[in-house]
Amino acid sequence: MKIDSLYIIAIATLFFTGCKFGRGDTADTGSAAPIASVKTDVMVANPTDTAQLRQSVTLNATASYLLKSDAKSNATGYITEMNIRLADPVYKGQTLFAIETKEARALGNTISRLDESFRFHGKTKVVSPTTGYVAMLNHQIGDYVQDGEILATITDIASFGFIVDVPFEYLHIIKSKKLLPISLPDGSMIQGNIKKIMPSADIVSQTVKVLLQVARKDIPENLIGTITFYKTTAYGLAVPKTAVLSDEAQTNFWVMRLLNDSTAVKTPIEKGIETDKFIQVTSEHLTTNDRVVVSGNFGLGDTASVKIQTSQN
Repeated sequence: MKIDSLYIIAIATLFFTGCKFGRGDTADTGSAAPIASVKTDVMVANPTDTAQLRQSVTLNATASYLLKSDAKSNATGYITEMNIRLADPVYKGQTLFAIETKEARALGNTISRLDESFRFHGKTKVVSPTTGYVAMLNHQIGDYVQDGEILATITDIASFGFIVDVPFEYLHIIKSKKLLPISLPDGSMIQGNIKKIMPSADIVSQTVKVLLQVARKDIPENLIGTITFYKTTAYGLAVPKTAVLSDEAQTNFWVMRLLNDSTAVKTPIEKGIETDKFIQVTSEHLTTNDRVVVSGNFGLGDTASVKIQTSQN
């Protein structure tokens, strides 16, 4: 009888315990809180209709001497004097070399033996054909040279300037200007005077060479600077460049426009002129009263939940 009583008590305990846990599970499940939607932190801005949209073109400008003159031997003989070194500045008419012919050397030695008071040297001088710098030296003292042989090459400083290869479609813009600022690699700026436009175009690139003359003459040849000019100027509705998104092919463009303080919708646009800060919107889907997302918009889907931030952290 005692054993049967113990079995009855154990079964009753298990029954009431199971009912308790069952009632607890049901209560917990019913009281679970709903999952909150995730909001993306964004920054917003208004479109503007007062920005001046100027589309610029930047081209390389290479320092160059258009003209280089050769100092040539005027006799056949030996170089006995050389008054220049590579990169030396020279002026027009300056004596660069002295040449003594075989005949003069032989005759001079004979005359000197007969009469030492007779000073016969038989040398000819080679002078600089222009003012500039010594760009190349081909001989040194003691070399035997032929009449007409090139001894040195002198850059013509009057022909120095920057050469710009200008696409033909922009040539009319260049012709309308007198001066073009040239930016140098060290950050300095010099003014280039449009001196000459070549009468032929490159057959492959369809560019025309333009010479910009500058006042500074201490610029090394082949230094590359840049010129910038504007090809288009317009006004109209524009948004910050960071507000515009596109697909992988960059054929469709859109912005994320705010419906309210917590919802952004995908709004297709058509692009116009693009500058380094703004993009013109030629479609009529936006006004200056709208707000567009300029930061945190990458990857947002249509009707995305957002949270507006007042400043970047």
